[in-house]
Amino acid sequence: MQQINETDFEEKTKNGMVVIDFFATWCGPCRMMGGVLEEVQESNPDFNILKVDVDQNPNLARRFGIMSIPTIILMNNGEMIDKHVGLMTNEDLINFVKSHQK
Repeated sequence: MQQINETDFEEKTKNGMVVIDFFATWCGPCRMMGGVLEEVQESNPDFNILKVDVDQNPNLARRFGIMSIPTIILMNNGEMIDKHVGLMTNEDLINFVKSHQK
């Protein structure tokens, strides 16, 4: 999984389905979510998972209304199409993404 920032955000999210994990290094549930994301990325190469550290990228966090972490944002071709706040299981995350795939 690639960590992105405010500089490369637009470029990395403009094409296709992208899952973005808004997290912080000090957040316990975020670390647990990181493990879920790694497993899901390995078994689902058809969508890209990116990470944004809210402490290093406060403008991105503000732009997407991130009030609690972890928050997962689902984007398609540069547009936010859904948001989920809190920890998810592998199955929940896969279903979350696939429910928006056509």
